[in-house]
Amino acid sequence: MAIHLGDGDPAKVRPEMNVTPLVDVVLVLLIIFMVITPLMSKQFWVNVPKTEQQNEPPPPDQRVPVVLTVAADGTLSINRSPVTRAELETRLRRIFAARQDDRTLFVRADDRAAFGRVVDAMDTARGAGAVTIAVLPEREEDG
Repeated sequence: MAIHLGDGDPAKVRPEMNVTPLVDVVLVLLIIFMVITPLMSKQFWVNVPKTEQQNEPPPPDQRVPVVLTVAADGTLSINRSPVTRAELETRLRRIFAARQDDRTLFVRADDRAAFGRVVDAMDTARGAGAVTIAVLPEREEDG
């Protein structure tokens, strides 16, 4: 879009910028913001009850994690309480029946323990109701 101004050579055309589309876009955006702005200021009030300040710390978590330990000689213990292979499933079923919301078992196995014995204990725990079985890393002994 250019116009001829009549000065000099008629072959020379002077370019000009057409701002009509720019004005159209700006006006449309202005109308959109004018419509949306009142909708954004809608509010509702909530009365939050006041709480009493408590200086007491929250009670400690009473749930002790269930740790199944497999020693190097293959002996089993649940939370440092010795258990035989025959009574392992029964004891774990009783523990997990009391813990409907947290059925996590932690397994700590000695590096020298037979792999098959550890896997057998984990399978028994799964059959007794353990949902999550996590293997704990080996602790470094002091000394």
